[in-house]
Amino acid sequence: MGRQDYKQNSDKKVAAAVEIAKKQTETAKDNEFLEKEKYPLRHYTGPSAYGSVDIQYPKTWSAYVTESGNGSTPISGYFHPSFIPSTQQGQSSNSFALRLEVASTSYDQALKQFDGNIKQGKIKVSPYKAPKVQSVLGARLDGEIVTGKQGSMVLIPLRDKTLKIWTEATNFRGDFDNIIMANIVFVP
Repeated sequence: MGRQDYKQNSDKKVAAAVEIAKKQTETAKDNEFLEKEKYPLRHYTGPSAYGSVDIQYPKTWSAYVTESGNGSTPISGYFHPSFIPSTQQGQSSNSFALRLEVASTSYDQALKQFDGNIKQGKIKVSPYKAPKVQSVLGARLDGEIVTGKQGSMVLIPLRDKTLKIWTEATNFRGDFDNIIMANIVFVP
């Protein structure tokens, strides 16, 4: 019975298999193009008073960084593909590809803010050293780092302040690990 079906419908089966292979090849080529389109990388370098943080990010992303130099967050940055969505407080629907902050709180205080979620199992913590700045030990947080948003955050002590770098969406985790964190440089 199976042989008879194959004999009578072999052309249709071959055509269907060819169509599936074509779609898979197109998808692979599209993904490869999107990855290559990110290069060469752009740079953001912060003020020397706050560690001269140098972040490289894909050229297809936009950046919005405020360097107020005072208050609880002297540097606050938003990075996202194409354009930056609203940064106003209360816009919880916006999940940024990358966030950067230099916070005026100590590293211990910044890490302590996540104690509740760590104890509840919403966040996993592991030690972290930036590949290009091996002398400083920080922490990597994975899970619900912002209420209702899954992502990854790295906290690094920066003198009497804390460098916070995070992504608010899991679909940007590859760029976060392979581009952003692989290339970050700062002066401790």
